[in-house]
Amino acid sequence: MKYRRLGKTDLKVSVVGVGTWQFGGEWGRSYTEEEAAAVLRRAKERGINLIDTAECYGDHLSESLIGKFLKNDRREDWVLATKFGHHFHSHLNRTDEFNTEQVLKQLDDSLRALQTDYIDLYQFHSGPDSSFDNDALWTALDKQKQAGKIRHLGISIGSNDNLHQTAKATEIGASAIQVVYNRLDQKPEERVFPSCEQQDLGVLARVPLASGFLSGKYKPGATFSEGDVRKRIEQAELDRKLEQVGEIARTEVPDGVDMAQWALAWCLKHPAVTTVIPGCKDEAQVDANAAAADLLTDDHPQAVTT
Repeated sequence: MKYRRLGKTDLKVSVVGVGTWQFGGEWGRSYTEEEAAAVLRRAKERGINLIDTAECYGDHLSESLIGKFLKNDRREDWVLATKFGHHFHSHLNRTDEFNTEQVLKQLDDSLRALQTDYIDLYQFHSGPDSSFDNDALWTALDKQKQAGKIRHLGISIGSNDNLHQTAKATEIGASAIQVVYNRLDQKPEERVFPSCEQQDLGVLARVPLASGFLSGKYKPGATFSEGDVRKRIEQAELDRKLEQVGEIARTEVPDGVDMAQWALAWCLKHPAVTTVIPGCKDEAQVDANAAAADLLTDDHPQAVTT
């Protein structure tokens, strides 16, 4: 595994992390405590130290499964990132809750679910600019930093071209940006990444495998089961994406290289990107994702030695 510094923070994160939306049950399956723990144990064995979750992956369900694992592990070995701003109601049904009082309650609920005293990276979760531009919110969160409940703040931007929130990151005390970035969606390169580099912000690239499409496992005509978030994509759009993936596989992925590993490494080669946070449904996917680090050199501007 390779590691990079997360922006201006003192955090050293693995270039491949573990995204855990799947633990909330919205990717076509539910997870038992042991199944989630198996994923996290294997991640640690492979040198992964970053877990990304959220308040609304289930009603703190993903956080709770992670917390049960962390209770029996060394908390200090992990960089734990979660988010705030949404309230889970039911499957794929959530509403915004960015009111300062509600956010502080979410923080305490997340700490309780995660069974920890502090969160390493607490991220504004894909909210509108009107909720972001609330000085009282950031003042309250800064007080939580001073109290030791939060180590660093981040912004998970909903639009991958949200320069408004990205440009204000340093001003509101955020150290990292989370954004959708992958070979099929390079929009952040135009405005968001230059701002991140200018401010020395860490970048967490989410959906780096384009919801699994860049794994190379799916062909045009593929369908997804009820309960899988990908079921919401129109079939014509789905087939278009998969045709593009096929062209990439033929013309860009070197012979003998796994497409998913290539796609993760593709993201990580951009100088602004600190880490990728693909979902891992099982131990085999953890192994496959972690192997992407083998395709990288050590000349990235955020590279660190351990």
